[in-house]
Amino acid sequence: MTFGYEQLDVAKISRSLIKDVYRISSRFPDEERYGLISQVRRAVVSVLLNIAEGSGRKTSKDFARFVRTSIGSLIEVHAGLQCSIDLEYIEESTYEKIEPAMKELYFKLIG
Repeated sequence: MTFGYEQLDVAKISRSLIKDVYRISSRFPDEERYGLISQVRRAVVSVLLNIAEGSGRKTSKDFARFVRTSIGSLIEVHAGLQCSIDLEYIEESTYEKIEPAMKELYFKLIG
């Protein structure tokens, strides 16, 4: 069984981004397990889950509300990864590898 959201480009990009963020955040210090690791992981999963939930709504207005929430979560992921660079948990080059996917997802969501 497949659901409609699975065919959306934004869902496919989100799924890929989830794997990337989990991989990157697994390298953070253990003391961040309940801090930054948890926050960026929940935010990146929230992007996909809001797309999925919104796609099941009956009106485009409802769907748009969930897409706006996804955008907010994506921006939260961006901010969390920027903090990770500042705290020297990841290199700027690591972030730059996933930045194109984040930008693509952002522009698709606002479109």
